[in-house]
Amino acid sequence: MRGAVFLGDRKVEIRNFPDPTPGPGEVVIEMKASGLCGSDLKFYRSPPGEAQKSLGFSADAEPFIGGHEPCGVVAARGPGVSEKEAPIGQRVMDHHYAGCGVCKHCRVGWSQLCKAGITVYGVTAHGGHAQYLKVPARTLVPLPDELSFVEGAAVSCGTGTAYGALRRMNAVGGSTLAVFGQGPVGISATLLGAKMGMRVIAVEKNAERRALAKQFGADVAIDSADSLKDLTKGEGVDLALDTTGISEARIAAIRCAKTWGTVCFVGEGGDVTINVSPDMLRKQLTLIGSWTFSAMGQAECARFVVDNGIQLEKIFSHRWKLDQASEAYRVFDTQSTGKAVITF
Repeated sequence: MRGAVFLGDRKVEIRNFPDPTPGPGEVVIEMKASGLCGSDLKFYRSPPGEAQKSLGFSADAEPFIGGHEPCGVVAARGPGVSEKEAPIGQRVMDHHYAGCGVCKHCRVGWSQLCKAGITVYGVTAHGGHAQYLKVPARTLVPLPDELSFVEGAAVSCGTGTAYGALRRMNAVGGSTLAVFGQGPVGISATLLGAKMGMRVIAVEKNAERRALAKQFGADVAIDSADSLKDLTKGEGVDLALDTTGISEARIAAIRCAKTWGTVCFVGEGGDVTINVSPDMLRKQLTLIGSWTFSAMGQAECARFVVDNGIQLEKIFSHRWKLDQASEAYRVFDTQSTGKAVITF
């Protein structure tokens, strides 16, 4: 089979790999769609070998196939996997983490929290930017018939991450929600928040992405947080969600929240320095982190999209074939587009 790997310095290469054979407890998914995620860009942009080193491998280790938003159909089962567990041809997403499978976190679907160590498909093992993907059967999440494979790829990380964060924030209709960043996760948060009945204020420097935010339900789209207090009559927002990982956006999210407000960080990397007393204690602020979602949360997000008639395909501005992976990431790296996906 053929798969796309990140070489560093903004280079992507299509390489040949052996077709995977499922071992005990494993399945092979025939890929139909594999999304591009903002967190891919750190591996795409890093110097050659740096990505491998950051993950605990030697700098000259062979890179893994990228893509951690996989969606497709079950193509093969390994020993110990029953027809009931994974029917051939079943439409599936993948919860792209695998832990020990038996600890308290794995048992409730939060395998990325496994203390025994985790595999992240598309990061520390081969991912979805290929014709086939081998994973443990327990990581499969059924794709509702009402959703396309492209929509399943969105739920498999970007949209699922936004949904998980909104659930962690106990978001309710009637609240005012500020979403910092309108990349794949941020635009999903805007879309979902508006569908949940919230007043959404999108904060995004890029004009094209501000326009997308308005298209997908933002009440207001602004290029900085300076006007947030005016937009809320001096009160601040009920909820603020940072999807960027940028220090300035994080502190702006904290400071734009009202007394008794809630702030959530989902953007990876970076840091932030806060003045605890005025920024948190004297506002009774709740500050939380949200790392993607559980396997059950992924299924719940898919069902929310179906039950609320959300046309998730609309967030995709670009669709590519595997041979176009290099061009796909070059365009995605401009951070001015909507969601992007490789289709098979």
